[in-house]
Amino acid sequence: MDTTSFLIYCMIATFTPGPTNIVILSIVHNFGAKKAIKYSYGATIGFGLLLVISALLNTIMITIIPKILIVMQIIGSIYMFYLAYQIYKTDTSNPIVNQTTTFLSGFLMQFLNPKTILFTLTVIPSFIMPYYSTISALTISIIVITMIGLSAFTTWVLFGAVFKKLLQKYNKTVNMMMALFLAYAAIMIWM
Repeated sequence: MDTTSFLIYCMIATFTPGPTNIVILSIVHNFGAKKAIKYSYGATIGFGLLLVISALLNTIMITIIPKILIVMQIIGSIYMFYLAYQIYKTDTSNPIVNQTTTFLSGFLMQFLNPKTILFTLTVIPSFIMPYYSTISALTISIIVITMIGLSAFTTWVLFGAVFKKLLQKYNKTVNMMMALFLAYAAIMIWM
């Protein structure tokens, strides 16, 4: 296995802006790092579970991937547009905690996030399974990839926390930009 290519692929897929990372940044901006960490834990568990599912069901999914991807694209796009709307209309003067800041929301987002699904469906069969077939090797690989994902989510929380004052100064503009980025990600699924 080409470890360098594997790590580069994992880092690019998890650290680059995507629906989960944009929502994390928005949660830090509007509700603080503590709420974003809770969301990130849910996202990490969901991410890890998707990796397990990919490893266990890879051979079965190969025959039905086109059907699954179309359904996930539709559901994922709709959910991402919903989140974009929620981010856009967020009123930070109202301290009521939004439902998108929960552990469960972070967990479920992974199953509706096309970027995450495509990554988990490709990383295991492309980089791990051709070289390793033992349960221990697959388990270690899943743990390593999940920790890379947690590192990415935590980085976005820290970025949001460090720049929170600046982000709050331009609150409406930041919310609009985050909503547009998320809507853009939803549209790019179909390109």
